[in-house]
Amino acid sequence: MAHGTPASPDDIESFYTRIRRGSPPTPELLADLTRRYLAIGGVSPLSERTAAQVAGVAKFLDERHPGGYDVRFGSKFEPPLLEEAAARLADEGFEKVVGLVLAPHSSSMSTGQYMSRARAALGDRVEFIEVGAWYDAPGFLELIAARVTAALATIPASRHATTEVIFSAHSLPERVVALGDTYPEQLRDSAERAAALADLANFDIAWQSAGRTPDPWLGPDILVALRDKRAAGFTDVVSCPIGFVSDHLEVLFDIDIEAQSVASEVGLNLVRTASLNDDPDFTSILADVVHTAAR
Repeated sequence: MAHGTPASPDDIESFYTRIRRGSPPTPELLADLTRRYLAIGGVSPLSERTAAQVAGVAKFLDERHPGGYDVRFGSKFEPPLLEEAAARLADEGFEKVVGLVLAPHSSSMSTGQYMSRARAALGDRVEFIEVGAWYDAPGFLELIAARVTAALATIPASRHATTEVIFSAHSLPERVVALGDTYPEQLRDSAERAAALADLANFDIAWQSAGRTPDPWLGPDILVALRDKRAAGFTDVVSCPIGFVSDHLEVLFDIDIEAQSVASEVGLNLVRTASLNDDPDFTSILADVVHTAAR
């Protein structure tokens, strides 16, 4: 399962309305989101990237366990909706379904919503196995560390002492902490483990892509963090959006355009780690995650 994205600029308003639970966005909010999509070419590559990831998982599962798995995709906000995919599985007589969200960290306010919607659509006839946070799956953080190392290699070694790596994930409303959610701890844990694997001297975490709502969201926001890092004497920053597994709006705009603009403004050199997308090493890990859950 994954978030979904508008198929064209004409679909942005209806997409935004679904995200807002049926409440149409104000003209100002719609104009802002449209501006962001237009800045990355009009559409996000998320649908294409997700389809390739799903195909990669299916390929590895079929190679390792021939005939053992039927892999379907369901989106939270765009066709094919996850409820429809789940209902079809139940109607076709499947008795066991593994639910996997393409996000390494879990939260009741993010991945938990996918699971509850899928569970309701499957009904009582199906054993539903929910995969929670999988950032600690064997090999995943090694992949992240390798990408961090590759990004660092583009920065002169003479400046590594003044280079900071910032691991980021999608922010959520602060009330998630009051609910006892471990999402912030998961980001910190995954960052610390990846930093150890990459043998980093300087690293930190930040949050990004907060929603346009009046309630407070988890921080610090990466745009604030970049200014703080420059003020603290850092010359370079490697952005590792560890909470995202493919190129899409929150990476291509929020990091490559918005964060890059702030970095340029304050005199920081900002480079980003390469997204995982459909890297076979990544989809192989996801296939193992699914099989382990099913067993």
